[in-house]
Amino acid sequence: MTASSAPAPIRVDIVSDVVCPWCAIGYRQLATAAEAEGIALDIHWHPFELNPTMPPEGEGLRDHLMRKYGISKAESDKNRERITAIGAELGFPFVFADDMRMGNTFLAHQLIAWAEPKGRAHAAKQALLTAHFTEGRDVSDIAVLAEVAESIGLDATEAREVLLSGVLADRVREKELTWTSQGVSGVPTMVFAEKYIGNGAMGVETYKEVLRKVTEDA
Repeated sequence: MTASSAPAPIRVDIVSDVVCPWCAIGYRQLATAAEAEGIALDIHWHPFELNPTMPPEGEGLRDHLMRKYGISKAESDKNRERITAIGAELGFPFVFADDMRMGNTFLAHQLIAWAEPKGRAHAAKQALLTAHFTEGRDVSDIAVLAEVAESIGLDATEAREVLLSGVLADRVREKELTWTSQGVSGVPTMVFAEKYIGNGAMGVETYKEVLRKVTEDA
């Protein structure tokens, strides 16, 4: 490597769901750490469904979380306050509302898979996180997903046709199985340079340490 050449970007595979607040937080903590360290990232998103058996009509978000994790409304409120505060520090606005719903995300992952060969998977992922957490939109709705596609410069009609056809369903299922068969049971799960694994939103300082280690070992 010459003095003027920059190191190659670090590959980071991120297994996550578009309705996972800690996935939004973890990525932004990672991006903040990378910027502070002057390290470029090569991000690859992979699908994971937090609620694969969620029916098409979805469920009220608060009721869903209280039932799934056995928490009270007071605990739910406290969690929302914490997530909102952390998101604000990272420049990501979480806007929780009483009528917010948890939906099935299988179609959302198909949208990301469709956007990937077009070089828009990352943009799709970020737009879906914003649609769900900031705008309170239903990311299981094909009309919403088509609008998300259009918002990142892709063709809404083509997106709708792809999602209605289910042509990418098997591909997404295979990708999900690839990770769950390796023991991934929670998100975000991040794999750095295909050898270092991190679970959860680890914080900016921890991500800095991981990135420095990967760079030193390269």
